[in-house]
Amino acid sequence: MASLRPMIQLTRWRAPAYAPAALRRCFATASDVRNTASAAQQQPHSDNRVKIVEVGPRDGLQNEKKSIPLATKIELIEKLAKTGVSVIEAGSFVSPKWVPQMDNSSEILEHILTNKIPSPVPITYSFLAPNAKGAENATALLKKHSGAYLTEAESFQGVGGKPAVELAVFASATESFSKKNLNCDIATSLERFRDVIQGAKQLGIRARAYISVVLGCPFEGHDVNPHKVAEIATSLLEMGADEISLGDTTGMGTAPRTQELLKCMTAAGIRNEDIAMHFHDTYGQALVNMAISLERGIRTFDSSVGGIGGCPYSPGATGNVATENVVYFLESLGMETGVDLDAMADIGQWISEELGRPNDSAVGKAVLGARSKAG
Repeated sequence: MASLRPMIQLTRWRAPAYAPAALRRCFATASDVRNTASAAQQQPHSDNRVKIVEVGPRDGLQNEKKSIPLATKIELIEKLAKTGVSVIEAGSFVSPKWVPQMDNSSEILEHILTNKIPSPVPITYSFLAPNAKGAENATALLKKHSGAYLTEAESFQGVGGKPAVELAVFASATESFSKKNLNCDIATSLERFRDVIQGAKQLGIRARAYISVVLGCPFEGHDVNPHKVAEIATSLLEMGADEISLGDTTGMGTAPRTQELLKCMTAAGIRNEDIAMHFHDTYGQALVNMAISLERGIRTFDSSVGGIGGCPYSPGATGNVATENVVYFLESLGMETGVDLDAMADIGQWISEELGRPNDSAVGKAVLGARSKAG
């Protein structure tokens, strides 16, 4: 893997002005407006800088069978905030009937808005709002504490002392998974998401959109059409989504399929800057797929401390790729994450013990083991 870093720098693709229309994005997204309006305030972009979205408190905990106290969830978020991650997925405004572990997301959001959580970098806290009811509950809290969080414009301008908040929606790449996960077809889900995304824009905050099972579906197998994924992503961006997270929910993804998916995204005119990759490590391919993504210019990745997680609607899917593994892998390639690996390893071990499960991060265990021997 020693040769990957120069490959990363050389292969980042941007459509030139003369590229055929099919290869250029013919619509404006929220990020276009943000980038154009604030270009003068931008710091020079480093192609070696990678943003990690820590999803442990939401995607990591949602599949746990053991009830998790609210205090533990808040402690996890506060510990993670000190590691240098800039985005933490903190909760989900979904019915507790379907995902009981997310029952106290309102209390978590209220805690974030009413308590200054120490962190070395500005943090965005992301909350899933998969439908109108969830968005209504989240919006009510945000309006109640109006002024306690940063709007998107304020966040970009570097206003200090307050967190940024974003709302997120979850689409599916296959009809089978959409019906199982959202109880509706893809087209209906997209119509529902439009109101959530536009509601976030009215509040002046970011909207993130996930697309699940992009590289393999538990009900339809490997036969996931990458062109369909690009079509769904395009629809979400046109609605105003700021970022699309492409989720390998089952961990079935392989290097060739990851390559093909990202080629389709490029052909649809979707920029690398608007894409995040979300890998599960069910078959041990997460870092391989991440390497392919890096070579194609992707610089945002979701991961979960300790490798905790899974999907309650995806039989056999194990945890997200561990944040510790991701940080070590990226930094071994000369990439910059800004994340404290030692601190993350401690958190991974702590939350694994709290959940009564093994620590699924090989790197986290190695870091702790090396420290123990040195001591």
